[in-house]
Amino acid sequence: MSGPIAFQGEPGAYSHQACAEARPGMEILPCTTFQEVVDAVKSGEAELGMLAVENSTYGRVADVHSLLPKSGLHIIDEAFVRVHVNLLGVKGARLEDVREAHGHVVILPQCAGFLKQHGIRGVVSSDNAKAAREAAEANNTARGALASELAAGIYGLEVLGRHIEDQGNNTTRFLVMSREPDHSRRSENMITSFTFQVRNIPAALYKALGGFATNGVNMTKLESYMVGGRFIATAFYAEVDGHPGDPALARALEELNFFTTELNILGVYPSARTRG
Repeated sequence: MSGPIAFQGEPGAYSHQACAEARPGMEILPCTTFQEVVDAVKSGEAELGMLAVENSTYGRVADVHSLLPKSGLHIIDEAFVRVHVNLLGVKGARLEDVREAHGHVVILPQCAGFLKQHGIRGVVSSDNAKAAREAAEANNTARGALASELAAGIYGLEVLGRHIEDQGNNTTRFLVMSREPDHSRRSENMITSFTFQVRNIPAALYKALGGFATNGVNMTKLESYMVGGRFIATAFYAEVDGHPGDPALARALEELNFFTTELNILGVYPSARTRG
């Protein structure tokens, strides 16, 4: 890979961690929004993009599934990051010095027990890595940040509380996006991701999905989202086990195509070893 990998967030974000773990050695390109990540890959400014799509605690990431079909990009891999929340402080600070901790609105409830126990007030920030950077810039022992250990190293902060999340299984799933598809890989654990819209006829969805059941194809995900802000236009994002070249999945997709107006294969990629 010659170019960088783009992600949404600042250096030290959990998306940055996903890049470092999934594509070690690649340069990074921080972006403000998911759309900027897509645009960077499409323009060639970045070789790959890392998009967060769902979290085990909070569900899917808003807007990503509606962004994917329009992106013109292809899923070539998935990655999972175990979200460990840490309380970071400036050099010389002690845990008892911290009076407020800044973090994303999603992160704050995940460590509410720890914050309450230590009398620390949670303050909302737009980004966890940004909270770490601003804590370093403030250089105030009373101000902490809720972020990754990666962020601590980048901004010269100390870990005052390690893995302080209330639940021990919070994980975020990411998709690695590329300008070109890669359907060349074949293994027992392949995933095919696609979107589709059903025809406006009675029981269309039931009929469209019937081919997966009759051909013994395991569908692991099916989510709906509106198209163009219209309640009558619904699209679906789905993931199934297998490769489109497998006879069973090929037959199921052929049957699906008969009942759909738009079938878009977004990616064919191996299941991550860390899945589950």
